[in-house]
Amino acid sequence: MLKKPHIVAAGAVGLLVVMLLSLPSEFTERVKQTISGVLLPMRGLSSAAESGGEKLGEVLTPKKVVVAENKKLKEQLAQMQLQLRQTEVIRRENKELRKMIGFPQETPWNLIPARIVAKDPSRWWQTAQINVGRKHGVVVNAPVLTTQGLVGKVSATMGGSSQIVLLGDANCRASATVFETGEHGIVKAYPRDPSIVLMTYLTKGGVSSGQTVISSGLELSPGNRVQTSGLGDIFPKGIPIGTVVDVQSADFGLYMEARVKLAVKTSNLEFVYVVKR
Repeated sequence: MLKKPHIVAAGAVGLLVVMLLSLPSEFTERVKQTISGVLLPMRGLSSAAESGGEKLGEVLTPKKVVVAENKKLKEQLAQMQLQLRQTEVIRRENKELRKMIGFPQETPWNLIPARIVAKDPSRWWQTAQINVGRKHGVVVNAPVLTTQGLVGKVSATMGGSSQIVLLGDANCRASATVFETGEHGIVKAYPRDPSIVLMTYLTKGGVSSGQTVISSGLELSPGNRVQTSGLGDIFPKGIPIGTVVDVQSADFGLYMEARVKLAVKTSNLEFVYVVKR
């Protein structure tokens, strides 16, 4: 009896190989196909299992990451809740102060949703037609806006439709203020570019340096936010208009002008809101 089984196994494998080589080629090919038919599916299952494991590893997020993200979301939620409470306190104080000094309470805007159904193809006038009119409560000079900011105002009304004139047209001006500095001015058309308006008659202030103007101790510079001031009877206060591009002196230094990039891209408008009086 042999004491080394691996030598016996090696001899048996060698004998089997010799026998296979001595058999006819047709029979040998048939044996190869049989062995392949048994081994290939097993190999495929192994590869699929490895691939599935890799994909599962990619899909499953590590527990540490999930816990960290959950903690961050909870912190953000708590912060938002605190801000909401603070806003509610400020709102109540504002309401009480208005009552004490006799100011009328501010009412929420009553908005009429509308769709742009036609637009002036020329660049001479920035106008459009919407699918709501007098029967929907639309009146002339009613402000028109989107969630991004001011669009313009109603210039004419019919029974079921209205014409609006867009901000940037010569017939649409708005009293505006710079949010960061409190400066007031008038927004009017800028003929060279319909996506830009000119905020003019700004407070004449001391020093001009490049694209920055120092006025009343406050810095008016590119990136400042411009919104409606609420002065006049057309546009309510606080509707975004755009952001300052640059500032320069006008009419030999009598006042300042700022180019303002509109917040609303009027070239591809589809839906707007009309503020109902």
